[in-house]
Amino acid sequence: MQSNDSFTLACGFNRTLLSLLTLCLALPAFAQTREQYFARRNSFGVLGAYANDSSHILLGDAEQRKLLSFGVSYSRRLFLDHIVNWQYDAEILPVALESDPLTKFVNQQTSPTPETFTGAGLPPMTNCAPIAFSYTFVESGVTYSGTQTYSCSGRQWTIGEAMSPVGLQWNFMPRAKTQPFLDAHGGYMYSTHPIPIASSGSFNFTFDFGAGVELYRSLAQSVRVQYRYHHISNHNTALYNPGIDNGEIQLSYVFGR
Repeated sequence: MQSNDSFTLACGFNRTLLSLLTLCLALPAFAQTREQYFARRNSFGVLGAYANDSSHILLGDAEQRKLLSFGVSYSRRLFLDHIVNWQYDAEILPVALESDPLTKFVNQQTSPTPETFTGAGLPPMTNCAPIAFSYTFVESGVTYSGTQTYSCSGRQWTIGEAMSPVGLQWNFMPRAKTQPFLDAHGGYMYSTHPIPIASSGSFNFTFDFGAGVELYRSLAQSVRVQYRYHHISNHNTALYNPGIDNGEIQLSYVFGR
């Protein structure tokens, strides 16, 4: 009888020890599964962005403008739960290039003699649709008439720099390695020459908003790919304000902890 009681006690002790050991092994994995978020507190990024064309998307009127920029970004986590990782996000672009199409001028004179005069590399126009008009005038008793045509031909790049100190980013599904996100920024751009036309200003305001995907390689590193609407405007601080609307593709390498 005593032998049976000892055996039962030993079996019970072994089962208890096995249960505790299993629980100890399972707790770290359970905690990691439950608490692991792909959401850094501070993030630093290196980025490049390009837009191949411009048109009237929302506010801008200047056509066939290109953008190319390189810079860095900083993000700070503001709020995190299982649905969203809400971040402050700022960008500095020490290299911000803007390209305008130049103007070609053709004067087809019909009187007093048929002649054609051309000029290229003239300051940019707002729109690139050809503009033609006829003329007639008298000078020293001689009548001159013909047709003048203006169109886009050639291109010039303007060097500038930009900064977007005001920005927010929302990453969704922060426990997943692949996270869709939305973002928006506001800032300014300074260029060495007026853009997008000669009577616009060299100092312009900017804002953008867009959507993309962030792909985490690890808890510390990720890659962001996004499409954004980007607007440049002098806010009527210069003589003319045609504005530039671009659809921009941006690629970023991001790291932090």
